[in-house]
Amino acid sequence: MIRSLIWLILSMTSISAFAVPIIEIVIKDHLFLPSEIEIPVDTKVKLVFINKDSTAEELESYEMNREKVIPSNSKGIVFIGPLPAGEYPFFGEFFPKTAQGKVIVK
Repeated sequence: MIRSLIWLILSMTSISAFAVPIIEIVIKDHLFLPSEIEIPVDTKVKLVFINKDSTAEELESYEMNREKVIPSNSKGIVFIGPLPAGEYPFFGEFFPKTAQGKVIVK
């Protein structure tokens, strides 16, 4: 019984200690808001893209090796990292002139 209780406490602690940070990025008027996000070095992060436009957008990043279509008025999830320090641009392939963003890893 005590072993089970100890195991339960340790497993709950380890789950919260290793929780993946979540960052929300809104797509509105073919822009990423915020357009720059900062994350820690060597950390896995969950990016939640919330597309408020009436058209789809395709997230593209050659540097992070990520690509995802986010339909209109919906959400899309992209995991990134762990990444070394640096800057990692991303853009919207359907509206590349306006949909520009950057992940800054420090």
